[in-house]
Amino acid sequence: MIDRIHQARGSAHAIVINPGAWTHTSVALRDALVVPEIPIVEVHISNIHARKEFRHRSFVSPIANAVIAGAGISGYKFAIEHLAAVLAPAEGDAIRP
Repeated sequence: MIDRIHQARGSAHAIVINPGAWTHTSVALRDALVVPEIPIVEVHISNIHARKEFRHRSFVSPIANAVIAGAGISGYKFAIEHLAAVLAPAEGDAIRP
């Protein structure tokens, strides 16, 4: 997963990620996500805050632009819609190729 994040640098406009168990355990994943300097949305199918205590902490949340948890697979749709709004040019801005 870290290699894919590094590959996104320079080619992706945003990242939607469900880091799974790495949410709570991987500083390396967190560090990789900082490198591309693009918007990140962290998605969890279940509500991690309604689960065991150790799952309440995320290494990704502090660097994410948004966190969606507990919305099921619709969370991915919400993430893409959010990023589309964030990345859309402001009214009056020129659209650049």
